Amino acid sequence: MGNEVINIISGVIVEDDESVSLSALCRCCSLPAEQVIGMVDQGIIEPLEPQVTSSYWQFSGESIIRVQAAIRLQRDLGINLPGTALALELLDEVKVLRQQVSCLQRASVL
Repeated sequence: MGNEVINIISGVIVEDDESVSLSALCRCCSLPAEQVIGMVDQGIIEPLEPQVTSSYWQFSGESIIRVQAAIRLQRDLGINLPGTALALELLDEVKVLRQQVSCLQRASVL
């Protein structure tokens, strides 16, 4: 037996229909609140009730995935925040178009 390194990974499962607070979103994504608020300002994510003050914001569970994707785009490609918002919007469009093509292909088989 040598010196073995064991990495322990922990996490929390959040369903898409569950909501998370601003502070929980910041903890999950290891970001300061100012950075998450910047993502809200750019339209990357949206609070469930945007009219309340930011300290009371709640986000869908899907927002965690979207923020993590934004972080990866910024880190890996060096994209600024507005560019990240555009890239995510285009990726969303590609996803929708692929779903439409898939539906049309299934319909043409019938």
